[in-house]
Amino acid sequence: MVDILHRIGTTAPLGDVYAAVSTIDGLAGWWTADTGGDATVGGKIEFRFQDAPPPGGFDMLVRENEAGQRVVWEVVGGADEWIGTTIYFELSTEDDYTIVLFSHRGWREPVPFMHHCSTKWATFLMSLKALVETGTGEAAPNDVRISNWH
Repeated sequence: MVDILHRIGTTAPLGDVYAAVSTIDGLAGWWTADTGGDATVGGKIEFRFQDAPPPGGFDMLVRENEAGQRVVWEVVGGADEWIGTTIYFELSTEDDYTIVLFSHRGWREPVPFMHHCSTKWATFLMSLKALVETGTGEAAPNDVRISNWH
């Protein structure tokens, strides 16, 4: 098993960052505007991307949601490579920064799609940073295109 790992820091308050990774409106502001569902523990969040091949996005089962600390999702719908993987947002403060440790764990092997997704996660995490610092993220469909894959 292999994992995607990223770390970002922002001067935005911890509560703002937590809201951006734990609420439907927050997620729609930095990942994809077409986000819906139930972000509470046991709920399912549906993320859709207009140019993505069927099924057009990903479904996440919310496994953990510890206020201001940690959000964990299990991927239950979407690309075969994602099914059964787990996504973590671990939040903390250091000095004047809110730190996000992001993990997308449990990939079976480092296929080319994983390389693409690692870069896309990085661009979306920068969108998260922009959202909490300026009020405007670059959620899909206004995200940065990095290749011929969407």
